[in-house]
Parts: sequence; C-alpha cells; structure tokens
Amino acid sequence: MPASNLSYSELPERAAKVLEHFFPDEELIAKRVAEFTDVSPREPDPDGSTEVLDGVTFTHHTVDVDGDKELVRFHWAECGEGEPIVFLHGIPDSWYQWHHQMASLAGEYRCIGIDLKGYGQSEKSPGDYRHEAAAEQLLLALDAMGVERFNLVTHDRGTVQGDYLAANHPDRVLRYGRGEQHLYHFHPSLAPQGPMFAEAPRTGIMDDPRRFVVWLYTWISSVEIPDDEMRRVIQEYSYEDCFRAAPRYFNSSTFRQEWIDRRERLLQAWTCPVMILQGYDSKTQPREFYENAREYLPNAADVRVRYVHAGHFWSMESPEELTGHLRELLGM
Repeated sequence: MPASNLSYSELPERAAKVLEHFFPDEELIAKRVAEFTDVSPREPDPDGSTEVLDGVTFTHHTVDVDGDKELVRFHWAECGEGEPIVFLHGIPDSWYQWHHQMASLAGEYRCIGIDLKGYGQSEKSPGDYRHEAAAEQLLLALDAMGVERFNLVTHDRGTVQGDYLAANHPDRVLRYGRGEQHLYHFHPSLAPQGPMFAEAPRTGIMDDPRRFVVWLYTWISSVEIPDDEMRRVIQEYSYEDCFRAAPRYFNSSTFRQEWIDRRERLLQAWTCPVMILQGYDSKTQPREFYENAREYLPNAADVRVRYVHAGHFWSMESPEELTGHLRELLGM
C-alpha cells in the first residue's frame, strides 16, 4: 500500500510553548510514587460479585468470546437499567475510570464499563492487538451481554476502538461521546508516548505499575485526583500481565497510522450524533485542533465540541462537569 501524502497539522502557538516543559520533573515523580508504597495488588472480582461506589451498586461480570483463534475473556462492571451506555477507557486505566459518571447516570441508563483487551481483568494473552480487530472482539462481548444498540463514551486508547465501532457498525451506535484522541489534526511531537510505549518490553517503562501510573497522571493531568482513587487506578493496572499486554497495541499500529485511517476512512462513516470531549488544558490534545470538528464529520447527525476544565484524565479530574456534558450528549 502506498504511503499517505497527508501533511501534519501546524502546532498552535500555545501547544508549541507547552512542549518547552513537556515532561514532569523526575524528583516530583519520585516523591509522588513514595506516597503510594502501601498500595498492594487487588484480587480479581468474581463473576457476579458487587461493590458500592458513590452509593451505587456495581456488579462485575466476565464473558468469553471467539477471537485470536481461541477464546478471549472480557471483564466489565455495570450498574443501572435502561438504554445502554458503553464506556471505554484509555491507558493506564480500566472500567474504574468512569465510576463517577456510571454512578450518576445509573438511575436512567444501563451503564457498562468494559476493560479493554490487555487491561484490567480482561484477556492479556498474545493475539491480534490491532485496534480494529480488538473492537470487533469487544462487539462480540456486547452481543453476549445482550446489548444491541448503545451509546458510546470513550477516552484516549478506548477512543481508537470506539472510532472503528462507530464507523464499521453505525447501525448500533446511538450517540458517540468521543474523548481525548486526535481527530483530524495531528502532530507527532505531541505524541512521544507512542514509540516510547512500543519499546516498553525492552525498556521496562511499564514494569512498575505504581511508577507508570503516577508518571502518566502527573505528566498530563492538571487537577490532582484524590489519593484513594489513585490507589485504585494503580491496582487496576497491577493485574497480572497488564504491563506485557498493553505494549502490544503500540507494536500493532502507530499514532500516524491511526490518524491516516481516520482521515481517509473513518470520519466520513460516522452517522450518529457526536460530541467531541477534550480537556481544556490537555497537553497532548490541544483544544485548538477541535474547534471546527463539524467540518471533519460531514455525515454525523449532529456534532458538538465540549471542553472539560481539566487535563487529560478528566473523568476523574472534573467528574461532575463531565457528567453534565454526557447528559447533554444523551439528549442529542
């Protein structure tokens, strides 16, 4: 296949200035990591077990579906009843990333938070880690849950899979709340983590869950989340073989390849209402890149852009504000 002739977008002046002090201070990282030395691994949740978060009962489930020439196990947590909302997380997260929004919306909707393949308590065996293939396996899990048509809310790496779901299965996605991922514009200087994470098996950057989670959250958050939530995020990334499985995605495609796929194939295939959700102070996803999103999604029923006053991890940095945007999305 010939190389694409797409040109990278010019960096906004504000984003270029952010690059001057892009990565966090290592002394700050070490200090923050030391605050979580007491975090111990968490036992997996048995199928049917429950826990209460924000006053709402969440139920854990697992299901095995065909994929990778053998069975692939997905774990999810859910709460509430009604029209389904499927939540897809990013790195280094899990379904837990969305627990505030799920609890808030459980009175009206069936809220389903899925651990992507390679993360949390889902499958981590070798296999096909192209995002499009993983999205098809995830759809099989939704079939097994009895979920036909659904609202889709995504963040970061989960958005990559969400983009394929919305494009390849437009009859099933009711509304798409798309978060914290390059859309039409892209510049590689804002995405150094791609090649870094691809090298993770060699460099060991992901080997220590405590340090990896703290490093990412310190780097691209603008609001510090509560310590008890940070402990749970660390635990969710501490399940066996997360650090081995997550890099497989970064060795199966590149950010450039994903961006070209969107530009040349995916964006015009979205037909449902779309809300672009971005952190107002996101370092890696400058808000200027999303201002004219309507132009890039010609066939979407409706397109809105909403900025959350936070950095990258806005579902936990500004949970109430995000929930308000999601209520607007669900009314589109």
